[in-house]
Amino acid sequence: QVYLAQSGGGLVQPGGSLRLDCRASTVPNGDFEMGWYRQAPGKQRELVATLSRKNTDYADAVKGRFIISREGFQGSVYLQMNNLQPNDTAVYYCNMKTMSRTFWGQGTQVTVSG
Repeated sequence: QVYLAQSGGGLVQPGGSLRLDCRASTVPNGDFEMGWYRQAPGKQRELVATLSRKNTDYADAVKGRFIISREGFQGSVYLQMNNLQPNDTAVYYCNMKTMSRTFWGQGTQVTVSG
């Protein structure tokens, strides 16, 4: 079992920046992907950004504003969010996908208002 501990997030005005951190309790054997998803009220959970050894993917809505990064290939992933807008308001979830399982963090609220 892998536990993903998230930190960061909060309330910010439009145009502001926030960073989300996620750290895994253990690093799986083999390759794995880490990423961020978000779920706004009344909407389905959606991909924000993912990062593996081979690929980095961003949702069109965040391209050019958000940056996903990892600390080497250890079990840590970060999401730098710039120029935040009200429609970025959501609960953000850290995600890890191994060859056989998927793990989720506890979720972190990001609210863009003001």
